[in-house]
Amino acid sequence: MTRLDIFINRMVSQRACLDHAIAATAQLPGPVFELGLGNGRTYHHIAHHVTGRDVFVFERAVASHPDSTPPEGQLILGDVRDTLPEALTRFGPTVSLIHADLGGHSLEKNDAFARMISPLVEPLLAPGGLMVSSDRMYFDALEEQPLPDDAVPGRVFIYKK
Repeated sequence: MTRLDIFINRMVSQRACLDHAIAATAQLPGPVFELGLGNGRTYHHIAHHVTGRDVFVFERAVASHPDSTPPEGQLILGDVRDTLPEALTRFGPTVSLIHADLGGHSLEKNDAFARMISPLVEPLLAPGGLMVSSDRMYFDALEEQPLPDDAVPGRVFIYKK
């Protein structure tokens, strides 16, 4: 498989899983969290399809396309090791959907990051809330969910509280 094939599988799977998760959590009242903004493609997609819930983005520094940059009040800047615990204090366990595209080229670094943020993410989700991640996460109380039919196994993961 070429790197282009791998990228296409990741993008198709990411969109399929996000669309599935947005629909599955549509009746939950809590906010949506996007961990990492990057160039803003997934934030733009989420913000376009989520209705009735605020979308908050966690990022160290903004480098997104202007059309894909969240409004100031919905952008939480800083290191997630600090901002996710602060978000738990601010929001409690009310988040309906969390998306994280860890997206680095080093599987070892991605795995270490997933292990580090898993215990920070888990308490934020509301009952019935979903986590969509580009990498396997390490949760105690969340259950891995089946992927939608148009997602490629192993490219994106969905977890439910």
